[in-house]
Amino acid sequence: MAENSVIAAAREAGRGSLDERAGKALLASRGIAVPRSVVVKDASGARGGALEGLSFPVVVKVMSAEILHKSDAGGVKVGLADAAAVADAVAAMAEQPKIRAAKVDGYLVEEMAPKGQEVVIGGLRDPRFGAMVMVGLGGIFVELLADVAFRICPIGEADAREMLDELKAAPLLRGARGGAAVSEDAIVDALLKVGGEGGLLVELVDEIRELDINPLIVSADGAVAADARVILTGADDAAFGTAKPERLGAKAKDFFRPLFEPKTVGVIGASGTGVTIANTFIQRMADYGFPGEIYPIHPKADELEGLKAYPSLAETPKPVDYAYIAIGAERIPDILGAADGRVSFAQVISSGFGEVESGRALEATLKESAKAGGCRVLGPNCLGTYSPRGRLTFPPRPPEEVGPVGVITQSGGLGTDIIRRGSMRGLRFSGLVTVGNSVDLGPNDLLEFYLADEKTRVIGMYLEDVKDGRRFLDILKDATKVKPVVLLKGGRTAQGQLAAASHTGSLAGDERVWVALEKQTGAVMVDTLDEFIELLLAFQTLTPRPERPTERCVLFGNGGGTSVLATDFFARCGLDVSPLDKDTLAELEALGLPPGTSVVNPIDTPVATLQREEGKVAEKILDIVYGRGRPDALVMHLNLAAFVGRGPIDPLDNLMAAAVRVQERFPGQAHFMLVLRSDGEPKIEESKRAYRERAMAANIPVYDELSNVAMALRAFRGYERFRARRG
Repeated sequence: MAENSVIAAAREAGRGSLDERAGKALLASRGIAVPRSVVVKDASGARGGALEGLSFPVVVKVMSAEILHKSDAGGVKVGLADAAAVADAVAAMAEQPKIRAAKVDGYLVEEMAPKGQEVVIGGLRDPRFGAMVMVGLGGIFVELLADVAFRICPIGEADAREMLDELKAAPLLRGARGGAAVSEDAIVDALLKVGGEGGLLVELVDEIRELDINPLIVSADGAVAADARVILTGADDAAFGTAKPERLGAKAKDFFRPLFEPKTVGVIGASGTGVTIANTFIQRMADYGFPGEIYPIHPKADELEGLKAYPSLAETPKPVDYAYIAIGAERIPDILGAADGRVSFAQVISSGFGEVESGRALEATLKESAKAGGCRVLGPNCLGTYSPRGRLTFPPRPPEEVGPVGVITQSGGLGTDIIRRGSMRGLRFSGLVTVGNSVDLGPNDLLEFYLADEKTRVIGMYLEDVKDGRRFLDILKDATKVKPVVLLKGGRTAQGQLAAASHTGSLAGDERVWVALEKQTGAVMVDTLDEFIELLLAFQTLTPRPERPTERCVLFGNGGGTSVLATDFFARCGLDVSPLDKDTLAELEALGLPPGTSVVNPIDTPVATLQREEGKVAEKILDIVYGRGRPDALVMHLNLAAFVGRGPIDPLDNLMAAAVRVQERFPGQAHFMLVLRSDGEPKIEESKRAYRERAMAANIPVYDELSNVAMALRAFRGYERFRARRG
């Protein structure tokens, strides 16, 4: 291919980048229009017939690998009318201090690009995900405002058009403020030639570290690349290749069954003289009612925690489905190497491996030893696995019922928080696995399991690193077509490589990679553990409606100021809390509700109103709102403290029963969510826990504040919209 010869020539010359003419030749080989040009060595070379065939006016640019910003060095001159003007310009450039100090390869003379809108198309090589492509408007929009959009390659046409839609300056492409509209099709075409399936960045991912087409001049008739900068990969860049990453697919369900439903568990690290984390694990497994056999492994003890002990994993009565290992790191490789094919999964709790510089070699040894012993490894540096279907646990007294939420976390401590705090808020799990350093099995493998697992409806992931980003992207694209995935990512704000502000490398921090991942896959990114739990709760209880994404919300409850503040917050989240239509209002007003009640939306009902008919009045209100108002979501919010001392009637049970009956009469009409607000008083908190349990039994998600609901609904709607766009 022509591009290979261009790159080979640069490498043979010892260059780490392509000069502008070679860069444009690379683009031209992919069908991207570039100006006609010639290269002259000096001013004398511009005279005579050297420029014959070019149409004036032209631009002259210095060519030097040592000059990054040609304009700043005085190395660009535009609008030259003839060969004499070109010669004069070259002579003047040669005297510029920065140019005199550099090794100059010549001067590029090329036809001026037609007038149009300046656009920047860039590309770079992310160390985890491979090639990425960027687009933005030129000038101030990229240099000062960083108004750009990124995607992970390969992209499709839908991705390219969504990238343009994301730009704040996109209206300029469409003729805003009396300007001339340009061809978006031409930009999309260039993006696909650079970053689409079979595109330049995809096929040359092991050759190109960074690419900048800056600017791409776009008019109503097409696009021309006026400048090109290409930095080549070096010896320190790991190879990606173009092969598709391996997938477990449907095999994942059977592959992981011994982990989630173990019949035998081996425990290494329990002590007969003290209490270690392994002793605690055995105790918790017994408390949780594990029905299988537990084999403590100890070289000397005959019995541990009331159970017969065995000298090694190779000497247990039956093969071990799951081994829990918590001993000194240096001893573990030999133990797993001697497992003799009798252990399916070993979860290494111990630290001292790849998370510290001194442990990296030991981690590599661990992986090789486990492979030799016929065992797959989770961890090291993690806390364990929780699987209610198999009565497997590492935290104490977790929920017993099997739920629809599958979680993968690279942090063991955060995994404990997710189970404890999540279960208090109503989450029920199909499983939770801590994967730590992921020396062998990791997030990608568990993601494939949950995708194939019929018990799991929503997947949550806490990630700090992805070792095989391309496989992760591939799995996510499939996963979110059938199951929502919620991502909590640690370390998203790490900065990319340093470069000039207008270059792709400086604009692509870690944050932008994950934003691109979210846009391309429909996975939903959250920023905090609370948001993570609240969104998983929404997906656990509500059914996404891609055919009618959530927009219009009705708020119903007690607390006027609370309703006003909530309306503002919902609006900032892009959710519609506009007044109900006149026919719905007329029916609500005909109920003759007590003074102080407002039915406009928010529907503000003081305690006295909610106590009417022992709370059954709520059903009449909800019937009208569901039947006529037809909201996409209805949020009932109750300030529990306001009911204290207001008489013997407690309407809460009737309010929730009314909500359940109305949902049954209007199936699929609205996402119903309940907010139970408390002032923190112990008795109020106790009643809140009881009401939360009743609501969850009726599959109604409960939140602490209206703002929590708004953020959850915003993210939930984002998933619905993605599914609507992508199917």
